[in-house]
Amino acid sequence: MRAHVVSDLETLKALAHPLRVTVLGELRKHGPATASELARAIGESSGSLSYHLRQLERYGFVVDDASRDGRERRWRAAHDVTTLPDALHETAEGRAALGVIKNVQQEHLTRQLAAAEQDPDGPFEHSDYFLRLDPPDLEQLMRELHEVVARYVGRSGSHEIALHLMALPAEEP
Repeated sequence: MRAHVVSDLETLKALAHPLRVTVLGELRKHGPATASELARAIGESSGSLSYHLRQLERYGFVVDDASRDGRERRWRAAHDVTTLPDALHETAEGRAALGVIKNVQQEHLTRQLAAAEQDPDGPFEHSDYFLRLDPPDLEQLMRELHEVVARYVGRSGSHEIALHLMALPAEEP
């Protein structure tokens, strides 16, 4: 599984646009596409999508797809997953950019939970844990979980699922 670790504020800010996060997700989920195909899929203009795709390319999130036919440029996600380290929380700009990304993720999760309600026979598994961990333990846990998930990437099973791995501060009683 190819990962892109965002280590600087400029790269984070380049990603922190709701349309860019959505486009990157579409490319990861459905594979290579042209700006026109993406525009139809998400209801945006192809001109707008072209601009945002070039910005994503500039910061290493998308690349030209080698399978293009020469008429229209096809794009693909450069990585399977993007990691946003804790250090990005250290500035107000970093927190604001992460807030945009979290809002888009929250919208996706809300839609996916609603879709699960519409399909009571579809796959659904839910667990929650409350752990007390020091930062190195949390890093190790997440690294191990990502390794497990990586073993399942690329399979072509009968159900498409969205898997969310989140480590969040527990709410105070």
